[in-house]
Amino acid sequence: MSDIPSMISLEEARALVLSHIEPLPTEDVDLLESTGRVAAADMASDMDVSPFAHAAMDGFALCAAELADASHDRPVELDVIAEVPAGGTFEGLVGPGQCVRIMTGAALPDQLDSVVKYEIVETVRGDGKTGSRVRFARPCELGSNVRPAGDEAREGETVLHAGEIIHPAGVGFLAGCGVMRVPVHRRPRVAVIPIGSELVEPPAKPEAGHIRNSNGYAMAACVRDAGGLCDIMPIVIDDEELLAQAVRAAAADHDFVITTGGASNGDFDFIKPVVERLGTLYMTTVNMRPGKAQTFGMVDGTPVFGLPGNPAAAYMGFSLLIRPALRTMQGYAALEHPHVMARITVSKTKKDPRRIFSRATIARGADGTLEVTPAKNQSSGLFGVIQRSNCVAIMPEGLDPVHAGDMVECILLDAPEEIALR
Repeated sequence: MSDIPSMISLEEARALVLSHIEPLPTEDVDLLESTGRVAAADMASDMDVSPFAHAAMDGFALCAAELADASHDRPVELDVIAEVPAGGTFEGLVGPGQCVRIMTGAALPDQLDSVVKYEIVETVRGDGKTGSRVRFARPCELGSNVRPAGDEAREGETVLHAGEIIHPAGVGFLAGCGVMRVPVHRRPRVAVIPIGSELVEPPAKPEAGHIRNSNGYAMAACVRDAGGLCDIMPIVIDDEELLAQAVRAAAADHDFVITTGGASNGDFDFIKPVVERLGTLYMTTVNMRPGKAQTFGMVDGTPVFGLPGNPAAAYMGFSLLIRPALRTMQGYAALEHPHVMARITVSKTKKDPRRIFSRATIARGADGTLEVTPAKNQSSGLFGVIQRSNCVAIMPEGLDPVHAGDMVECILLDAPEEIALR
């Protein structure tokens, strides 16, 4: 490991990891399965959407010219000669002094050009349906309350481009355009390998000196939240040969391998020598706290990332380094959570020159300014603090203290990367 830098910045670490990551091959999925995923190709409509001009609301279809001189003092009266429900059509002729009762979504008769909403029309005779006579007290703008044919898309037009995230509204749009199979980048299949002779699988109660495998489940949940498919592998005790076998086997049939624990420099921390032995080791430490010990390398062409065993250190390593890689594999362009500036509510001293990520809660203060309050307990061994936090507050490199009232940078880890706030 003599050629591996002793410590690199977070930015260097992210760039290093991403330099070995490419989008995965594409696959066609059912339209509903495409929700939230990234389109891998342009998609076109098979017809005009809508294929016909239709009413945007319930009302009366007519020619706007009929009402050119309408006013409260001299209203215009028209005879209702037909009704057009949604899904129906009217093929007859509409002459001068006539109109048609029409429902939302119904096809506009060919010779008519506008719709006046029902609520502003007075009934002179009848109930407003066929055979009635109605009165209009104001002019009507040409084309009002009408959605023209091809208003949203034309036949053959690209309606969704490669690289776009398909939102629920996009699913409806594609359905209307006749697209029922969607090309997307394949989801990465990720193996999570928990390391540690002290681990037992929940719900078994651990004996003295043992703990439950909570990290494995947390990292698997992080993988799913990032869009990946996850397999939690069996616990590997602190044995270099057994770990090597587990990593090589996982790398053979997964797109990404994550280990938790065994990433430091103790006598029983083996992920670094295993990655170096099986493939190429690129990184071992990052200038961040929690999470200094971050191991990254390639084994048989598969990225392998060794996270620390402490929950907060593993969580930050995943959020800042692994999640961007998994999103890149799926074709996402936005890779960082939103960053905002907030006024810190307490003073913080620094005894560690590394960049510190404090689990914290952000909210609006009384004056409307964002305020951030770091959790009192910043132990890297706690999941509960992370669960109750909605951001991390960043203390820059160096030993300069942060004073209450200072503006500090915060990362909104719960907010989608697509929300660009800086």
